[in-house]
Amino acid sequence: MKQATMVESKERIGFLTRVAYGSGDVACNIVYGMISTLLVMFYTDYAGVPAYLAGLVMLISRIFDGVSDVAMGYVVSKTHSRFGQSRPWIIRMALPYAIGAVLLFAIPQTNSALVQFLYMFITYNFVTTVCYTAINLPYGSLSVMMTRDGHEREMLSVFRMAMSPVGRIIAVTFTLPLVQYLGNDQAAWIKAMALWSVLAVILLVFCFVRCKENVHIEAREKQSDIPLLTHLKVLVKNRYFWAVLILWALQGTLQTVTGTILPYYCKYIYHNDSWMYSTLYLAETVTIIVVVMICPFLRRWLSKSKSILIGAVLCVVAQLLFMANPYRFEWCMFTTILRGIGQAPLSAFIFSMIGDVVEYGQWKTHIRQESFIFSGGSVGAKVGMGAAQAAITGIMTMCGYISSTGADVVQPQMAIDSIRYIYIFAPIILMVLAMIVCALYRLDKMYPSIMKDLKEREAQGTL
Repeated sequence: MKQATMVESKERIGFLTRVAYGSGDVACNIVYGMISTLLVMFYTDYAGVPAYLAGLVMLISRIFDGVSDVAMGYVVSKTHSRFGQSRPWIIRMALPYAIGAVLLFAIPQTNSALVQFLYMFITYNFVTTVCYTAINLPYGSLSVMMTRDGHEREMLSVFRMAMSPVGRIIAVTFTLPLVQYLGNDQAAWIKAMALWSVLAVILLVFCFVRCKENVHIEAREKQSDIPLLTHLKVLVKNRYFWAVLILWALQGTLQTVTGTILPYYCKYIYHNDSWMYSTLYLAETVTIIVVVMICPFLRRWLSKSKSILIGAVLCVVAQLLFMANPYRFEWCMFTTILRGIGQAPLSAFIFSMIGDVVEYGQWKTHIRQESFIFSGGSVGAKVGMGAAQAAITGIMTMCGYISSTGADVVQPQMAIDSIRYIYIFAPIILMVLAMIVCALYRLDKMYPSIMKDLKEREAQGTL
């Protein structure tokens, strides 16, 4: 066994392993990117589902999703296999996740709202509440189990968030053109999703094979079994857990809001339902990828929280500039790229910050909670995304939005105005909240001394 008391692994994680780790989130986002962006439009404009019904399914499902996250955190903490705690779940759930993703788009076209609701509710929860949770939560905590070296963990986070948008690029940017090529009907959506699902499975297998759990803490292994209630009490008292939960939720919500409302914006304001959305989404996503890879160099001058704060300010500036000419595509392209630059620091550092919170929690309470902290943070992210989709569909419904099955529909002006206002103001609200959290965040300054204390403790055989 490797020295159990070592706080920071001195072994460098190879480039291929970093890529393999990032591939896990690419796979997750190939499917979940569709769910958080285009699924609502598919329901309303291809399957003929009323907007409010789609939003209701997603909102109610978040309740179950939150419970499943906490439950999965507990399951992972109790998992002991030759592959570790987190790794086995990545391979176990890969195929069910892929199959469920295809079933999402096989919703029956019927006049019965009850039938559609039940089908959406069952398939949506199978994919998100069960399969996605059982893959992404263990995957998220895997980085903390691969290394305790601060730099290496930060690089894993950077690779994850630089590669993660590739999944959304594949699923979102190329889906609408592919759907149009395949017939622009429900069957075309099913075929497209089947293709992406096969790719997701391949990437998950690659992640499983290359990413090993190398962190073994002897003091923890000797620690008596901790009841679930104790874990939960310790978790809710960790103030920095709440900080990263909010930031993670804001990141996911921002991506969900822009990804969900932008196709409507392009269709009904720019009168283009083919290449404009894909182009804008690709431009923003590529910008995020490029800047995320640059973000580690910012750490020479700025802390993680200050980098995110500056990025949030830039996002707000981008949206304010967009208001100057919201009807010009070229101006939208410019401000979208600017917003992508602003989002990058949050994407680059959020998961390494969660790893820092794991170490802080151990330092503060003598209890190490990788899976619980990641599961709790995931609850916030998922609730935020679900609430965003429900709010969007609710506002659109109240403003008279008309669902259809692919036919051209003339939307009332109030519905079009609601799309425009959501796209402009929602990101501003979200990023102002991120600015407040970052302004109050102090863990960056404390982290070096925390790790020094943990090293001394573990050398003595205690957490």
